[in-house]
Amino acid sequence: MTYQEIVNWLFQQIPNYQKQGGSAYKPGLDGVLTLLEKTNNPFSELKTIHIAGTNGKGSVSHILSAILQAHGYKVGLFTSPHIKDFRERIKINGEPIDANFVVDYFNRNKGVIEELGASFFEITTALAFEAFSYKNCDISIIETGLGGRLDSTNVIHPEISVITNIGMDHVAFLGNTLEKIAGEKAGIIKDKVPVVIGDCLEELYPVFKTIANEKASPIHFAHAGGELLFYNTDLLGSFQQRNIHTAIAVAKVLSKIWSLDDKLIELSLKNVIGRSGFMGRMQQISEQPRIIVDAAHNKEGIEGLLKEVQKLDYEHLRIVYGASNDKDWQSILANFSSKHSYYFTTFDSKRSITRGDFEKELKKIELNHEIFENPSAALNKCKSDAQTNDLILVCGSFYLMEKII
Repeated sequence: MTYQEIVNWLFQQIPNYQKQGGSAYKPGLDGVLTLLEKTNNPFSELKTIHIAGTNGKGSVSHILSAILQAHGYKVGLFTSPHIKDFRERIKINGEPIDANFVVDYFNRNKGVIEELGASFFEITTALAFEAFSYKNCDISIIETGLGGRLDSTNVIHPEISVITNIGMDHVAFLGNTLEKIAGEKAGIIKDKVPVVIGDCLEELYPVFKTIANEKASPIHFAHAGGELLFYNTDLLGSFQQRNIHTAIAVAKVLSKIWSLDDKLIELSLKNVIGRSGFMGRMQQISEQPRIIVDAAHNKEGIEGLLKEVQKLDYEHLRIVYGASNDKDWQSILANFSSKHSYYFTTFDSKRSITRGDFEKELKKIELNHEIFENPSAALNKCKSDAQTNDLILVCGSFYLMEKII
């Protein structure tokens, strides 16, 4: 099989959450452990950082990658979903793994994968572990896919666990209260392994403290008390300062066993994008017209993004928005300001909000809007409508990023 044939097979033959939603979700560790065993995967040899959270996982993961690379470490990075190329999920020092590595892995293991009925995320997790081991990464940053306790990545024994943020997301799988969601995310806390809690509501502290105490795990709250320092960075958006503080808190704990320098940490923050290959977070992709894309997809993420955008200089804001139907998109639409223009779009996935969904909800809300069948059509119309000093914001789903970046 060629690389493209493998990618097509993964997305067409293997159930995956990105395309199909909850029907493809396969919680639990037995499946991935069996796959790892059957493919002789040396994952237990990896030194890792394990990251869970509702928002901020991708940012904190990429910031930490940049920090560790700046110190000369070879850094693996496993995140999801991807925007343009499947290999973006598995990077080493900011570069996607070689297509030939993917081809070799699947040509060797396709039979076992099919025999076990492994899920998409189990497969990509195993592929990442093998890549990081084979390429002799000094440390690998592993982002959970969904939740924590039952996530396929939760087979590792990391150097440190990180929980970036807790919000109402994936409630069908993780619970319908912040406390239940926090408990699921806290499932990545391991015995005697330090854990850093990022931008978290204080009322959730007891959830994490209880589990950390049970595990005899030292716990650190990155944002407990005091004002945040401001760090110079190439990442747009003041919300990234909170992610930076979480990453620095992780680095300070790591510095007890790894050689990390405060000045070099600060210097690395100026080149997070270049070192880590970060995309899709307040990323400007065009100047005329000015277009910013951001993969914010849940209520808290969209609210934070719009607060950041309001600080920018523009005449009129035009928003291209599409989202998955398992998000609280009705609340997001209800909070959209009538001052802006909206270009709502569906996309090629069973998870997409449909035209009918949009039309039904928008009857309750007075917004200047149009609805399109795909992101490219929505953006083209938005660009043709835009005046010289207008700002175009594309947000709501990674699917939009794939078609637009």
